[in-house]
Amino acid sequence: MTTPTLGTPVPDFSLAATAGLTFRLSDFQEKANVVLYFYPKDSTPGCTTEGQDFRDAYTEFQAADTVVFGISRDSLKSHENFKAKQAFPFELLADVDEIACKLFDVIKLKNMYGKQVLGIERSTFLIDKQGMLRHEWRKVSVKAHVAAVLAAVQALV
Repeated sequence: MTTPTLGTPVPDFSLAATAGLTFRLSDFQEKANVVLYFYPKDSTPGCTTEGQDFRDAYTEFQAADTVVFGISRDSLKSHENFKAKQAFPFELLADVDEIACKLFDVIKLKNMYGKQVLGIERSTFLIDKQGMLRHEWRKVSVKAHVAAVLAAVQALV
């Protein structure tokens, strides 16, 4: 599959989600905009802050007909603990096989403690109700990011 570009349809995919659910992108077609935010690791400082920011703005996303999902390569068990500890009102998707990570091309070579490792580059994607990629944010800095995503969502309405 080729990485979707702005204004093109995002191929359907499914991933295991918290709460015993299965996420399918096609389930939201015609019903809601979808925000997918990719983050490196559960319970790390930047990822916790980003999740809390999405949590705190969640009712505003809902008011704009938008659902939010966090995605990392962590296990469902790790996601369940992270979600419960932070009281996230949205589900987390376990991409242990890097299906969505590869689709959205977010696995990048990163420096960690002087070593080169492959990891998730913090990125967010906004998909409209027709399944089209409307906005993407790559190499995300957590501060003020959720406000920018919310503004883009509200501009779709």
